[in-house]
Amino acid sequence: MSRDHGKLRVFHDTHTLTLAIYEHTREFPRDEWFGLRAQMRRAAVSTASNLVEGNARGSTRDYVRFLHMALGSACELKYLAALTLELGYVNRLPWAEVLKQCDAVVRQLERLVQRMEQIASQEHTSRPRDRRPETEVRGPETGD
Repeated sequence: MSRDHGKLRVFHDTHTLTLAIYEHTREFPRDEWFGLRAQMRRAAVSTASNLVEGNARGSTRDYVRFLHMALGSACELKYLAALTLELGYVNRLPWAEVLKQCDAVVRQLERLVQRMEQIASQEHTSRPRDRRPETEVRGPETGD
C-alpha cells in the first residue's frame, strides 16, 4: 500500500525547513563546513527522505519504522539548530523562525507516529492468525 507523501503537511513543512537550513548555513564559518553545517544539512534531508521512503513501504509497520527514523533526525536537527545559535554562528532573529519550524516538525512527527502506531496495532490485532495445516489424525495402529 503506497501512500502519497505529498499529501502530508509534515512533509511540506520538513521540505521548507530543509531549504531554510541550506539557506541559513550557507555563510557558516569555513571550519564548520564539514562539521556542524554538514551534519545539520544531513539531518534535515534525512527527515524528509525518511518520510518519502516510509510512504513508499508496503506495510504500516514499515511505515512506522521510517517515521521513527524521521523523528530521530528531526530531533537531532532541533538540537543542532539550538547549538548553532549558542555558538553564535547565526543571528538570533532570523534563526528564531528556523527553531520554530524545528519544533513544529518534531511535534507533527510525534503525532503522526502515535497515530500510525495505533493503526498498526489495530491491523495486527484484527489480522486473522495464520493457521497451520492440521496434521492427519490417525487412530491406533492395528498391525493389519
